[in-house]
Amino acid sequence: MEVKTIGVIGAGTMGRGIAYAAALGGYHTILEDVMPENLANGRAWIKRALEEGVSRGKALPEDAAAALARIETVSTVEAACREADFLIEAVPEEMELKLELYTLFDKFARPYAVLASNTSSLSIAEMAEMTYRPELCVGMHFFNPVPKMRLIEVVRAPKTSDATISRCREVGARMGKEVVVVKESPGFITSRVNALIGNEAFAMLEAGLASPEDIDKAVKLGLNHPMGPFEMVDLVGLDVRLRILEYLHETLGDKYRPNPLLKKLVAEGRLGRKTGRGVYEYGDHSPSR
Repeated sequence: MEVKTIGVIGAGTMGRGIAYAAALGGYHTILEDVMPENLANGRAWIKRALEEGVSRGKALPEDAAAALARIETVSTVEAACREADFLIEAVPEEMELKLELYTLFDKFARPYAVLASNTSSLSIAEMAEMTYRPELCVGMHFFNPVPKMRLIEVVRAPKTSDATISRCREVGARMGKEVVVVKESPGFITSRVNALIGNEAFAMLEAGLASPEDIDKAVKLGLNHPMGPFEMVDLVGLDVRLRILEYLHETLGDKYRPNPLLKKLVAEGRLGRKTGRGVYEYGDHSPSR
């Protein structure tokens, strides 16, 4: 069945980015959040991102205006479910919250709607168990910042159908993304690799082997990564990275044990760009170097 309307649950950093991509891809997009200020901030961010795309020659002015007009905001999950052919949750990486959402999806979503989670590591099969339609449940892991990152990891749970995977590929293509499909496993592909790189970077910093600036520079110039591990963790959030590592440590073993320095920074409230302090200081919203 053709996807015409996408519902995005959560208007935070990832949700607003996904809504941007959906609207620019031509979908009627319903952005949901229980907090009115989050919806207002999310819509304002999308407008700025579209304007930036026009200024960089990535979108025509009329296309940006049409994309913004396709975005509708609502304050309840039920309202988002009512029209959507395809639902993507982008709430914080907490399994209890996601399980609660999947219960609501099963109650209110259209019978044929795809139920996708933007989780970076959690079990899609566990979420699917909250529904009577596990064949429609799938992972769709976007990357931050969504307008600039081209990859989507589509995560196939044991009961996810071929038709659901095909619809995810179609949606990803219209959003201008490349899609990889991975069988469900803790951390999928990218989170497992990134967690190890980031954890090792913290171990080197803790041991005093090099400054964060030089570790970032070495990874970018020597390994051709677009961002260094500390720039990346400050963008994603140190608390988010810690939760992922804790989950991977629990499910995959000791090599994912979170570094003590990462735990210390999180305990101090140094969570990255969103708090103005992480590995770097962000008084002017740029790394202090």
